[in-house]
Amino acid sequence: MKHFFSLLLVLLLFGCTEDFTDINTNENAPAVVQPELLLRQVLYGYGDDMSYEGFVAGNLLSQHFAMIDFNLFDRHALNSPQEGGNPWDILYVHLRDTETILDLSQTNPARAVYEGPARVMKAYLAMTLTDLFGDVPYFGAAQGRSGIVTPAYDDQEDIYLGEDGILDNLLRAVQVMEDYQGTTPLNGDILFDGDLNGWIRFANALRFKALMRISDVQDVSADLAQLATDTRRMTTNEDNATFSFAAGPPNSFAFATARVGIFNVFLMSETAEEILNELNDPRTGVLYRTSAANDDFNGIINGIDASSAIVPDQFARPGTIWRENTGDLDFNYMTAWELDFLAAEAALKGYISADAQALYESGVEKAFAYWQTELPADYLTTGPAAWDEANGLEQIITQKWIASIGNAYEGWAEWRRTGFPALRPVESSLNDGLYPVRMPYPSDEQALNFENYQSAAAATDGNSINARVWWDVE
Repeated sequence: MKHFFSLLLVLLLFGCTEDFTDINTNENAPAVVQPELLLRQVLYGYGDDMSYEGFVAGNLLSQHFAMIDFNLFDRHALNSPQEGGNPWDILYVHLRDTETILDLSQTNPARAVYEGPARVMKAYLAMTLTDLFGDVPYFGAAQGRSGIVTPAYDDQEDIYLGEDGILDNLLRAVQVMEDYQGTTPLNGDILFDGDLNGWIRFANALRFKALMRISDVQDVSADLAQLATDTRRMTTNEDNATFSFAAGPPNSFAFATARVGIFNVFLMSETAEEILNELNDPRTGVLYRTSAANDDFNGIINGIDASSAIVPDQFARPGTIWRENTGDLDFNYMTAWELDFLAAEAALKGYISADAQALYESGVEKAFAYWQTELPADYLTTGPAAWDEANGLEQIITQKWIASIGNAYEGWAEWRRTGFPALRPVESSLNDGLYPVRMPYPSDEQALNFENYQSAAAATDGNSINARVWWDVE
């Protein structure tokens, strides 16, 4: 009897486990995510996430807007993100998904068409990440399947210049797209509708931008000169790497559905008022709406003490394009006008042989069109916007700053690189009156990646927001 029950137990065990995997596998569900679905998720998901982040946090550091009430971030307590101010997770989630697309493209020839765009996006995300934080986990990041769960922090210089770094991936992206001979279409592409030529133009423009960003610490003139003669470049706004938000949910700009009380704590800054008023710039009426009390474009100083007695209706608020008319709003990865401004700066500094004034004026014209505003006939011929080579760099960066409103942290990054436009000290600084020059590593890193975090924190004076990144020289 004892042997009978032992045999019965064995039979039951085998009976329960035989074909267990087959029985519990859904044959109708894909075992591996489709790259076209993941590509769309990266392109739209990142744009959706970072457009919100750019509005509520990036716009404060660039002083396009100021914030009232619960405004620790605007007072430069960057370790205290509120409505936004923590792009770390956004960037790593989409970097992980991009790495998955890249892996799929390299392990299955039928998916090879995705390699080029994946490399462009990997470079784009890596550049945004390292420009914000400095040294970050990169080469070992997004490698959880390989057992790397506490990746080391890599030097920003290596992230830009090393093998599989930003510049290397952009070069390789162009090469694989040029060499692609397959017939499989690139699906899930909301930027260029599957056109690899559009991605090549995007890659070349992003490479030009990356080279300019490091131009104060690296000799990049030869590479810039080569790119300046490449005909595969963004030349019109039709070439832009952008996508349009919808006029209503679920694909409208994220702040369109935020409660009005949060929307109304963002006001035009004094910095924006001064710059736009001096230029008599008609884009003001697109980017902002007049104050309810005085029907004017009145700005407020950044970083006020939340206990200050102010009347919000005396100040201009964000324009209708950010809430009521988001169908007119794009998420911007890269544009022809930004490339024109970068090329104008390169020409002004002698990196390339080109007409800096012509490029500057072309950038202004395209930026006005981008923001759906008619360019006044005399805007570029009289007044402060008329080309003045002695002040050319300030003019170029100021025009780029105006057009880059809401574009993640771009205005702040270019201010760190060039010093333009002149940002004002905040009224009630929580950073000893110093203007921050990097984002701090988030507190999660200290808990989840302690040893590597400790080394990175030590290299940034205790994770200080006043420690400059590699390319940011005084």
